[in-house]
Amino acid sequence: MKKLIVITSAAMLAACGSAEPAEETVAVADAEAPAEVMSLNETTWTFVMDDMEIMESIDASGNYIANAGDEHYDHGTYVLADAKQCFTSAMNDEGQMCWTTPAEIAVGESADITSDAGDPLTVTRIEYTPLTM
Repeated sequence: MKKLIVITSAAMLAACGSAEPAEETVAVADAEAPAEVMSLNETTWTFVMDDMEIMESIDASGNYIANAGDEHYDHGTYVLADAKQCFTSAMNDEGQMCWTTPAEIAVGESADITSDAGDPLTVTRIEYTPLTM
């Protein structure tokens, strides 16, 4: 019986204590966090450059081929670096050229993109079509 009184008394004292309410943790999305930029692997694009209509295709390994009609225009490698789309031509020694693009571009959509040199370009994504040289 004494044990029951001691346990009951301890429970009543604990219930009377004024515990401070626990702080509620609220998750807030960072509005400034940049969206993840899509990889261009296995995509195909059309654009006008040097007054020619170009079709460029990037394979799963990051190799790209660009053709102007039936003529080979360029080829090289592609990487996504620091949220920019970067291309290195195997046909010149200009080095890597990177472009700032929207995070996502769906098939059929066009977007205005800008190179690190400040050059604007309008590109249109089309269904993936592997190209060969």
